[in-house]
This record gives sequence, C-alpha cells and structure tokens, in this order.
Amino acid sequence: MGRNTRKRRMPLAAKVVAGTAALALGGGGLVWANYNASAHESKNNAWGSQTKAASAQVATISCPDIGQRLTDVPQQARGEVDGELATLDRQITEAYQRLATTRDAQARDASFVQNSILGPLKDRRKVIIDRIKLEINRAGGNAPGDLDNLTNCTGTPADQTTVGGGQDGQDGQDGQNGQDGQNDGGQQGDNNGGQDNGGQDNGGQDNGGQQGDNGQGGIGGQAGNGPVAADFVDITTVQPNVPPKPRKKRNASTGTFTTVCGVNANGNHNTDNVIVAPGVKNGAHHLHDYVGNQKIDAFASNDTFLQGGTSCQNKDDLSSYYWPVVRVQDGSQAFDQNADGGGKEGNVGRILKPLQAQIKYVGSPTGKVVAMPQFLRIITGDAKTTTNGLANANAHWSCTGFENKVQLTEQYPICPQGSKMVRTFAFQSCWDGQNIDSANHRTHIDFADANGNCKNGFKRIPQLTMRLVYDVPRPTIENGVVTNAYAVDGFPEQLHKAHTDHDDFINITQNGLANKIANCVNSGRNCR
Repeated sequence: MGRNTRKRRMPLAAKVVAGTAALALGGGGLVWANYNASAHESKNNAWGSQTKAASAQVATISCPDIGQRLTDVPQQARGEVDGELATLDRQITEAYQRLATTRDAQARDASFVQNSILGPLKDRRKVIIDRIKLEINRAGGNAPGDLDNLTNCTGTPADQTTVGGGQDGQDGQDGQNGQDGQNDGGQQGDNNGGQDNGGQDNGGQDNGGQQGDNGQGGIGGQAGNGPVAADFVDITTVQPNVPPKPRKKRNASTGTFTTVCGVNANGNHNTDNVIVAPGVKNGAHHLHDYVGNQKIDAFASNDTFLQGGTSCQNKDDLSSYYWPVVRVQDGSQAFDQNADGGGKEGNVGRILKPLQAQIKYVGSPTGKVVAMPQFLRIITGDAKTTTNGLANANAHWSCTGFENKVQLTEQYPICPQGSKMVRTFAFQSCWDGQNIDSANHRTHIDFADANGNCKNGFKRIPQLTMRLVYDVPRPTIENGVVTNAYAVDGFPEQLHKAHTDHDDFINITQNGLANKIANCVNSGRNCR
C-alpha cells in the first residue's frame, strides 16, 4: 500500500502526562516507562504495581522508523533485512525494560538516560543500519541515502509532547491513501470516527487499580502503557460517519464467498510474525489468534504451509488468518504473564476469544476480479501508528446495531447494554499482478479508491473482509479514569491505541479453490 503524503493535523487528543517517559527506538516507536523514582521505590516486575515519587525529569525520545524507508529491497536481501529490522524492534523492548529497572539511577543522575541508554543505543542502531545498507547494496540494490541520519534519538520534555505526531515531526496522515476501507459485505468504514471524549488523557489501571494523571500515575492501563480514558467513547454519542457504498458498474462482481474457520477455540497462539520477521522468534512482540492454517509460526515457509492443516470447514482453504488478541485489563493475568510478547512487554489482562469470526471474500463495484495468487501476503492496518501516524491505519471498531452507522479508528467503542463489540477488517483489493510480497509488505498491494477503482497497473482481486464479534465487559469512565478497559495487543511502545489494530493474511489454497472464489464472486453468487 502506498503512503499518502498529504499532511493533516492528527486528531489524537492524548497528550503525554506527567510521570511518563517515552523512547522511540529500533524500527521506530515510542517506548514508554514511568521513571519518576526515589530510593524507596519498589516493584513486582518491570510492569507491576509500583510506589512512585517524583524526581527525574520526564522526556520523550523519538527515533525514525527504519522499516518505513525501505521500499526497494532486492528479493535476495529481504530475509536478512527483515532479520535486522526485527533486531531493531527487539532493541525497543530491551531499552524499555532498562528504563523500567533503572529508576533509582535516573533519579540520582539527570544524564543517566542519555549516557547509559540512548548513547549506547545510538551506537547499536548504527551497527544494524550499516548491516542493512551492506545487505541491500551487496544484493545489487541501492540503500536509501539518508539511513546514516537515522541513528540518533532526540528528547522532548513531556509537556511539549503529543502522541502520534508522525515521522520527522510531520502531522499524522489520512489512512489508506485518503480512502476508507470497506467492512464486511462491502460497506465502507471511516477513518475519522474517533471522538476525543473531551480530550481527556487520564490514567487507567495498575494491576486492576486506578491511577490518574496527577503525576502519581502512568499513562493508564494495567501495565502502565495504556489505554487511557480518552481512548474510549460511548458509541451512542458519535455522529454517523459511514459513507455510502460506491456505485456499482454494469460489470461489477457482486458475489461473495464465505469460509468458516472457527474462533481459535483450540487456543492456537504465538508472538511470531512470519510475514514481517520470518525466522525470528517473538518477531511480533504481541500475541496473535490464528484460524485457518494451524502451522504458522516464524519458521514456516511456502513449502510447509501446504502441510499445516486447517481449522476451516473447507479443507482446501489452508490460508492463514491471524490478528492480535484483545484483552480486558481487569487485574487478571493470562498464561503469558511472564512471557515474551505477553506480560514482559506490557500485554496483560484476560484474553478474549471472539464469539464470531466471519471471513468473507467480496467483489469489486467496478469490474471482475482475478484469482489471488498462491502465497500472497497481505497486512492491513499498521501496528505502529502511534509512531508513524495514521497513513496506513485501517482499524474499524463498532458495536452490533451500529456497524452501518459508526466505525471508529482512533477510539474503542463503549457499547450500550445488549450490544456486542465488533472489530472489522477490510483488506486491500488491488494487486500489482506480479509479486506476492514486497520489501515493506505494502507496495505490492493497494486499496481501491473511493469509487472502487484500482490504480494503473493493478488488478482487482477478491477483497478479504473479516468481522470479529466480542462480548466485553462495559468500560466505564469516572473522573477521567477508565475501568474495565479493553485493548488490542501491540508493541509495548504503541500504548495500546485503537488505531494500531491490524490483521494478517497469507493466501494458501489447493484443488483450485482460489479460482473457485474468484468465479463465485464474478458470477454474483453467494458461495461457501
């Protein structure tokens, strides 16, 4: 998916609160750690409940997202480059943990963070960036000329910092090249649905307890890294924002193909990401639900995909459908509370299993589609929007009874009594006709425009849509504090924002199923 270069001011109301530090490292990101400290501070672990006392100055440290710059990497170098980018992401977590375990030293020495964390980190970043350049150039490519300028991290006082400012100080950008994604059945969602709930940026829970933003707490959340009250909105107060569907042309492909793959009832989870970080354990730094193919992990390959088995009723559908889990931050702990990608990285609380996971392929309003190629990889949304801005955001949150009226990108909905939370994805439906993946995992695939047209050189493919329905305890907000907060898993530095939601797909079929799906959609039938 190409990036939209049109700037706008991002309507993120959250402002960094006192008592919080942020560090953007590695592949790019804001790594948050509260390092107001005193000599008597105690903690259960890096993410546990803490005794806090103000002393050290709070700063936000921002580093560029290297992965966003690498749009042209030779095929033979991509495995090595992906591994190096995963190392940069791992540095995020390591720096975050170091901030969380050195608060006493930070309180005694105002230069500790710069001298003992950021300075050495800059040196480590330079080593990795040099490797990336070498691997690209050795494979016959041309590494971007500005990579040498991306090693340094700059600090900003907390009272001057806002969340999600975009790269290089740019304001956040509109998602999906200015176009909203379509939700299940082709209904378009909207990237402007987030209301700022009064612009409150108050604290949340700490191991089930509540913390405000009066300088005594963090930035909310059971692990101290979100969400906050401003991340939620009563959906009944949001004005309708779902635009009409594009008008169908005479040769539109109006059929649908539904595949039933369950809700991950067997608990098939891991924290890998075989698309972005193949061969790297814990490459996602958060937990995924998997339906469809049952053997997807960091070390799976095209050769092994076909042997993975499937949870789908149609046994010819070996595709992998996976998404970050949603957790309720009610003070409870899940099986991974002490594991990488889980509690060690700020993903805490009770994991929710969807009540429904509806997977459907739909057509195009402008013409016929071609079959998806075998092993096509698509990532929709951006797990790092808190860092990168909303250019690639494709989150859609709503409630049953509201889906055709309100779709939220920047906030989680508080649903009325009797209504369920709904999480919808509409994947890119325009393919470059050649590649099953690309260096940044976006440029080989794109969204149609507002009228349903693909850009020149791209072909229409069936659009994958997914609708996940959850029964979540109703969050409540009182005095700027949210209780019963729920949030999507993510990288620890991304603050569990609603707009970081994303979904992953690998097309794996057998016995001609890809052609059957395309033919069904083109013929106007509703198939299973």
